[in-house]
Amino acid sequence: MRLVFLTIVLIFPFLDLYVTARFARFTGVPMWFWLVSSAVAGVWLMRTERLEFRARTVAAMHGEYPLLRGLVDSGRKILAGLLFILPGVLSDVFGLLLLLLPINQRGGFGPEPVIAGRGRYRPSETLDGDFRRE
Repeated sequence: MRLVFLTIVLIFPFLDLYVTARFARFTGVPMWFWLVSSAVAGVWLMRTERLEFRARTVAAMHGEYPLLRGLVDSGRKILAGLLFILPGVLSDVFGLLLLLLPINQRGGFGPEPVIAGRGRYRPSETLDGDFRRE
């Protein structure tokens, strides 16, 4: 069984480059353009996700964002970025499919999940109360 997995892992890059060469010939766009543009997209995706991960982690520590949702989304985007960096159109398609999966996407139709910790402040809300100095 290990031999089968090893064979698949070793053959995939060659198959991916072959599919990329055929796709480049079919579209008339040079192969280097496909390889460089996908690598640039992968590096850009990983760089922006690094900044977003920091912001989500700080928000999770303050109780404003669920930690597991942020970890799953970040892992999915990092894996898609790695697939974009790998040379070939086939790995780029897998990366796009991974980004398009509706995992942990908050929809606008259902109720918003309850988050422990601080509530969200909305400037339009008024606070009523009594003040007394002791």
